[in-house]
Amino acid sequence: MELEDIVSKYPPRQIMLIPLAIIVLALIILGVNYLSTGSPVKLGVEFTGGTLATVPATESEEAIRESLAGYPLVDVRSIGSRYQLQFGPMSDTEYAALAKQINSQYNDAEIRYMGPIYSQALQQEALRYIPLSFLLMAIVVFAVFREPIVSAIVVLCALADILIAAASMTAVGVSLSLGTVAALLMLIGYSVDTDILLSMRVLKRKGTVEEKAIGAMGTGLTMTGTTIAAVLSLFLVSNLLYLVVPSFTRMSIIADISTVLLFGLIADVFNTWITNVQALRWYMNRNAKARRQRR
Repeated sequence: MELEDIVSKYPPRQIMLIPLAIIVLALIILGVNYLSTGSPVKLGVEFTGGTLATVPATESEEAIRESLAGYPLVDVRSIGSRYQLQFGPMSDTEYAALAKQINSQYNDAEIRYMGPIYSQALQQEALRYIPLSFLLMAIVVFAVFREPIVSAIVVLCALADILIAAASMTAVGVSLSLGTVAALLMLIGYSVDTDILLSMRVLKRKGTVEEKAIGAMGTGLTMTGTTIAAVLSLFLVSNLLYLVVPSFTRMSIIADISTVLLFGLIADVFNTWITNVQALRWYMNRNAKARRQRR
């Protein structure tokens, strides 16, 4: 299918059903996780606090879970020739018993306690300031374009990228950590960048909306394609290099960051070049029709 077909073959309301359905699915995933765990995404140890242990991979994951069933074992992750075990909060007595069992059961084991880096108060402040940041973003975009609808579309597309990336994290079991928070913040900036590129071309240049959108799409998809290629390389190296080179271990934090970025960039393709394009088609053509009627 050519770019012209994607942009202009179908009515805006019809083609926007696809990204809207994806957004609804993302909201359902986040809502179900919130009802079951109290958080829309899986929180990492930086948010909850807990204990991290690494042990040699001398037995299966199921055997480890069974032997440590008496403790709040949250996650078992393979990192090459070792397992990384994450435990939820526990008392000092439980921690001492766990350390004793792990050190007696495994050679060359490591265990350490981590308090929550992000306190409850800080998390609550983040929930208050995130909407404010999107509002300020809308004000800045409005100052550039002087079009309230266009500004709202840019902000909503950025929000949709974050919702889809967060839902994808939940679906594949990636926790919200220092690294994935940074990845989500990067996605906000990248999403706004591509949406502004599109809006600038459509509002400032001459020609039909479809022609201007197609020109912007060629540039934007080239940008996004090169970024996805780089992130995909990072994803493959962090997840698969240890299978080829035994001396390497799985780079979990880089794997998580690249996973979130991949999902977010793919979501940005939908939200910028389908949702935003079709919203601008509807808005600009409606305005043109209204001006003709006034004449």
